[in-house]
Amino acid sequence: MEEKKTGDDDLARLREQRLRQMQETALRKREGAVIDLTDVNFAETIRQHAYVVVDFWAEWCGPCRMVSPTIEDLAREYAGRVTFGKCNVDENRWAGSSFGISAIPTLLFFANGQVVDRIVGVQSKAVIQSRMDRSFSSL
Repeated sequence: MEEKKTGDDDLARLREQRLRQMQETALRKREGAVIDLTDVNFAETIRQHAYVVVDFWAEWCGPCRMVSPTIEDLAREYAGRVTFGKCNVDENRWAGSSFGISAIPTLLFFANGQVVDRIVGVQSKAVIQSRMDRSFSSL
């Protein structure tokens, strides 16, 4: 019985390792693209990337739709240096509540897994870039 349990543990560990590899490969292929963040992959993504900007949004939110093209532009411009993600607060309650998101759009800036800045509401591309440059000083 103990042998079966050990085999099951090994199989689970191998599956988990393979899933992580597949996720990393998918992320590399999409470099410059905005990643969809969920309650499931949020913490891992923040841990894996040195600099991350997360756009908390909802489908029904007009101002969120205004910010979206700016985030996509910045993701392309900063590809390889900053990771950009979008987290739908209606579908991912844990992530939104964990960071006290009470208004959208909200942008959170993470450096080495820690929140270093926050923007609430619609801002111009120049303002967002300025805050990124300040938050991620080694860019």
